[in-house]
Parts: sequence; C-alpha cells; structure tokens
Amino acid sequence: MKIYNNPARETWSELTQRPQLSLEFLESSVKNILNRVRKSGDSAIRELTLSIDKLEVTASEVTQAEQSLSSELKQAIQTAASNIEKFHASQKRDVVKVETMPGVTCWRKSVGIDKVGIYIPGGSAPLFSTVLMLGIPAKLASCKEVILCTPPDKEGKINAAILYAAKLTGITKIFKVGGAQAIAAMAYGTESIPKVYKIFGPGNQYVTKAKQLITEDGVAIDMPAGPSEVLVMADETATPSFVAADLLSQAEHGEDSQVILVLSNENQAKPIQIEIEKQLALLPRKDIAEKSLANSRVLVFNDSKTAIEFVNDYAPEHLIINTKNIDEVVAGITNAGSIFIGNYSPEAIGDYASGTNHTLPTNGYARAFAGVSLESFMKAITYQQLTEEGIKKLGPVVELMAEAEQLIGHKMAVSVRLNALKK
Repeated sequence: MKIYNNPARETWSELTQRPQLSLEFLESSVKNILNRVRKSGDSAIRELTLSIDKLEVTASEVTQAEQSLSSELKQAIQTAASNIEKFHASQKRDVVKVETMPGVTCWRKSVGIDKVGIYIPGGSAPLFSTVLMLGIPAKLASCKEVILCTPPDKEGKINAAILYAAKLTGITKIFKVGGAQAIAAMAYGTESIPKVYKIFGPGNQYVTKAKQLITEDGVAIDMPAGPSEVLVMADETATPSFVAADLLSQAEHGEDSQVILVLSNENQAKPIQIEIEKQLALLPRKDIAEKSLANSRVLVFNDSKTAIEFVNDYAPEHLIINTKNIDEVVAGITNAGSIFIGNYSPEAIGDYASGTNHTLPTNGYARAFAGVSLESFMKAITYQQLTEEGIKKLGPVVELMAEAEQLIGHKMAVSVRLNALKK
C-alpha cells in the first residue's frame, strides 16, 4: 500500500478514484444478454446458464438444504436474522395527518412495493447473509411477491445456506439463474420467472451494468453500486492487528475491492503493514486480497479536520473510526454508507449480524445515496381531503395561481365546486 503524506487537495480527485477491471465490450455484451432474455425468455436463460432441468427450486431441495446444515450455523443465521429484523422493524413510521389549514388535511402513508426481485451472488462467496439483509425488510414491508435469483453450482444446486436463509425470511420463489441474465429475467419476466418492479442485490460488473441498463426500461433498482470498499481512520490509540484484519476482511471480497487507510502519523503505518503481511499469509483468498491491496492506499493527515474532509470527499461504503477524538470525527462525517465506531466494531459485524443493512452505496455514491432500509422496499403515497370549509378557503388561492399560469382547466376544477356551494 503506497503512502501519501499530507496530499495536496488538488490530488484528492485522483486519490478517491476506485479501481475498475478492464472488461472490453461490457455494455454491448450485457445489452445482448438483456435482449436475448427479453425475446426468448426461459430458452435464453437455459442457454446462458448451466444445464438444468428446472429453473425453480423445489420445496424438497429447500428441505434437504436445511437438513444438511449444522445446528450451530442455523442458530447463527437465526441470531443474525433476529437482530436484522429488530433494527429494520424500528424504522416503521406512524401515519401523521396534518391540517395545513382549516378543512384541508394531508397525510403520507408508505406501502410495500408489490413485486421485488433479489439477486444473490453464489460463486466463490455465496452471500447467504444478503438473503437476510434483503428478505427481512421485504417481509416487514409486506411486499406481495418476492423473487430470488442466484446462480447454481456445476451440479445445478444452490448453496444450502442461501436456501435456508430464504426459507427463514419467507421467500418461496427461488430460481437457479445468475449473472446479467438473472437481472434480465426479473426485469422483463419469462415463462417461469415473474417480472418485478424493483431489483435489489450486489453482483459483479456484468450484474451491475445490467441493473443500470434496466432502469432505462422503467425498472427500479436499489442503488448504484460496484465493488466493495472500506476506509479505516486510525491513530496511535488503534490496535494494529485490528486495523490490519479490517483491511484484509474487505480486500478478500474481490481484486477490484479497495481499502483505504487514513492515519494521523506516518509512523503508525509500519506496525499495521507488518500485521497485514502476517495475517495475509493465513487467508485462503490470499491471491485476491493481494490484488486488492495493490489498488489501495495509505494517507497521512497531521490535521484531523483535513482528514475528515478527505473522508467526506471519498465517501466510503464502510467507514471504521479508531481514533482518540472519536466523537469529534463521527460528528464531522457526512458521507458514508455505514460507520463502525471504536476498536471493537469491525466492519464484518455489520456484514453479518449487528442488525444494520450491508447493502450500501459504493464508488462515492454515499455522497447522495443511503444504504438499503425498510423504506427501500416501500413507496410513499400522499393523500389530501378537503371539507366544504377547506375548498372555500383554499379554492380562491388555487384559482388565482392557475389563472396566472394560464391553466384555465385547473381553475375551472375549483370554480365548479365553489359555484355549487353558493347555490
């Protein structure tokens, strides 16, 4: 990891750039997949996916998956699910009716999106935890239909923990399809896979590009997202082994993941680097982590205020803060997907079981986007109801405004009611 000591502000735009894997013809390839699925449905899915007899997972497959898992893992998944449900259930809002003036009442009510799709990666890291992160708020939002797509292995099977987590969250429509074709299937519908209104979930650059492209056809997505990332702020009070472990836990996600370390003194870098090398040797995904670290940086800021400004400019998906002036730093952060405070709050806790959602904005989108929440699975409808008194008081205001905008039909919609009340 290259060290940048008090980098000048004019270099920050370069230092906040994320790595991108070079994939030629990515957009054209994904567009081709989307068009094939839209045109040919299930037959295109079967051509693009491993040879399987049936796209939909059967109830017996779910039962067998549950039986194959250890009781310890099932208990761990249940504990995580309980915490996630508690946190997301707390986000429910009461309907508040407001009388903006006598006889004019307005209110806002959130309702679940009828049909949602969830994509779960299933390759070298089958993310069954993401099933909990997306399935639980979908259930709490009372979405009427939840579709889950995830790629099968070479034997045409789905990871057992993914199926167990789906059962735990009440998801029954599970399909063996991955990649951009899964996004296409949920966006446009096939003979087997229903069309949905909004799609959630992480994936590789093909999946990400597919999600971006389907928005052009009116299908909503959770957020713009890309490879995962973490920024760790540390000073002399931080434990080097903890910092190293946090950096490596993110680096092992993928070779295009990025880890950033922000220090208050360059002397703090060496013990952390020693720990990184020591722990890296123990990782089964060492090769992936090494490639990720090659894209990563150490930045030293002697001034805390400047360090905070850089962090807000970078806008990390995950932010870990291990500093002595922790309250001051936390208060100064305005751009981050999720924040982990103190020596004993590793990012891995949020990835699995603290209760917060791990589906978060990456690539600087935390400047304007929030992570997935209960509200992500809902849409708000506004209401208004006027009495006779209300239309008498507010009607003349609207008549004047409509006439000034030269929208006489709008004025008449009010005038006919006011005239009727004069009779």
